[in-house]
Amino acid sequence: MSYRPYQDITRRPSRRVMVGAVPVGGGAPITVQTMTNTLTTDVAGTVAQIRRAEAAGVDIVRVSCPDQESARALADIVRQVRVPIVADIHFHYRRAIEAAESGAACLRINPGNIGSDDRVREVIKAARDHGCSMRIGVNAGSLEKHLLEKYGEPNPEALVESALYHANILQQHDFHDFKISVKASDVFLAVAAYQQLAEVCDHPLHIGITEAGGRRMGTVKSAIGLGSLLWAGIGDTLRVSLSDQPEEEVRVGWDILKSLGIRHRGVKVISCPSCARQGFNVIETVRVLEDRLAHIETPLTLSIIGCVVNGPGEALMTDLGVTGGGAGRHMVYRAGKTDHTIEAGGMVEHIVALVEAKAAELRAQGTGTEKVAAA
Repeated sequence: MSYRPYQDITRRPSRRVMVGAVPVGGGAPITVQTMTNTLTTDVAGTVAQIRRAEAAGVDIVRVSCPDQESARALADIVRQVRVPIVADIHFHYRRAIEAAESGAACLRINPGNIGSDDRVREVIKAARDHGCSMRIGVNAGSLEKHLLEKYGEPNPEALVESALYHANILQQHDFHDFKISVKASDVFLAVAAYQQLAEVCDHPLHIGITEAGGRRMGTVKSAIGLGSLLWAGIGDTLRVSLSDQPEEEVRVGWDILKSLGIRHRGVKVISCPSCARQGFNVIETVRVLEDRLAHIETPLTLSIIGCVVNGPGEALMTDLGVTGGGAGRHMVYRAGKTDHTIEAGGMVEHIVALVEAKAAELRAQGTGTEKVAAA
């Protein structure tokens, strides 16, 4: 088998829809989403949470609108944030209309759940009038009763049938600006459902492993599931679902994309697990650096290796690198070449200064913008 980076993988062709000013599908960059967990009526708290997600690099944020007060509060939230907002609607069609009127860029709604055909038409009219796209969100934990009776349990066929049923309702009303998700907490179920759905439609797909768990387990499950789909060319936008703060979901989402070479933002740290050969405390150094460098958006790479066994080789492939040496002095590399040595004391401050200077240099050269893999 030959080596194939992501750039050589053919992405599944799909339509393009717009979520506000953000394109999804049709070869557009794969976007990172999250969802707020504050009360939507707490406008200040919700805005603060969205702004933290924006700082982490989020492209789209979903906000729940369970009642009229929340749908109306959305207008104040939309005015105070930069990213487009998806209104999360479940059963009441009036909430969807109110959210569209409040400036939502997209409605997350399953049209088959909101009642009569007249109600569906009203929601579609509101979406058209206010420039909203939609997301059909199928979840293994809330499948329709008749599908559970038909299949006996949630399975890929049931999820896909549910998604196509809701999609057909929108298409019958000549509405095509929607994307679809078929999520499950089971990695194999979710991946199989997305694979089947990808074969039978050209709608943009929002991928995710729902209710994945806390930060550690949720990250592992999401990386396995989303990584498998992305490597197969499936997925136009993603959310990592963690029992954690929204900005952490965003960071993990970006890390998944960066690890596959799909999108690049911020400092990518390559570091060793450390051993008895290390010339400095690698684990603590990396922990501190990841926090200190979180504000940098410019894509660049930094290797932090504890000894000379792998250090020089890793430094050849990174913008900046540090390799542990003897007598408390460590080698600094620029563009793969040895540059100077530094002492252990003050090493973190020195590395931060080097990274910030390199980021400024790349921005000045016009190469500090996000690098997006070919579609």
